[in-house]
Amino acid sequence: MVRERVTDNWLELSTTSGTRIKVLGNAHPRSKRLRLTITPGGARVTYPLGTHPAQVSAFLRQHADWLEHQMGQQRLLLKPLPRLCVGRETEMPLRGRTVPLRWAEGPYPRVQRDADDAVVLALPKLQPKFLPVARGLLAGFLEDRIRRDAGRWMPRYVPQLGMAPTALRIRAMQSQWGSLDTRDRINLDLSLALAPSAALRYVLVHELCHLKVRDHSPRFWRQVGELDPGWEAQRAWLRDHGAELKLQIERLVADIAD
Repeated sequence: MVRERVTDNWLELSTTSGTRIKVLGNAHPRSKRLRLTITPGGARVTYPLGTHPAQVSAFLRQHADWLEHQMGQQRLLLKPLPRLCVGRETEMPLRGRTVPLRWAEGPYPRVQRDADDAVVLALPKLQPKFLPVARGLLAGFLEDRIRRDAGRWMPRYVPQLGMAPTALRIRAMQSQWGSLDTRDRINLDLSLALAPSAALRYVLVHELCHLKVRDHSPRFWRQVGELDPGWEAQRAWLRDHGAELKLQIERLVADIAD
């Protein structure tokens, strides 16, 4: 028997094997059916606005075995990442490449770049208590990379669309790469700074095109193709490497992630 317990937007399943699985519920205005997805941040069920909670629970019970199997596969495929420790050199992805992540002492917290392209976190003292400061530095550094790229591309794409977003917001997102809200604000996932620039560009173009076409109809994909002809390869790259990027961003900026 599968049991469920709802808390806020989370639904918790207890399967016949004793596994407890938390599923994030998401009522979406453009959703036409119940949909279950597995993300690096966990499981998510998306459903149309107004769907009765009992219908969502029944849907999850029907797919409990599949959900348990898929989440088990994800845990097997993704290797655990080393913890971020102050003073301990490690590596991190940045724009699709792996670069060293080093530490240094300095008069004030800042991010530096070494001659070999390493990211260097300078802190007043290399002590564990400064780890939250280091995470904040990394988050700001990665957000700046995204804003610089978007700032180069927007003047090219906005005139072609004849429409512009009202704002660009960057944050760590559990499952999505980007979104466009009802106020025409584009949200981009912070982990896109770790991906190749072409993948970031695809997500930006994707959300820009939603300014004209709010669904994923053939018309929408034609618009994406006009602005970014290589979008299929970038979407495939994110599908193949996205789970690792999400885990990396959790490791690097966990305590400030949304």
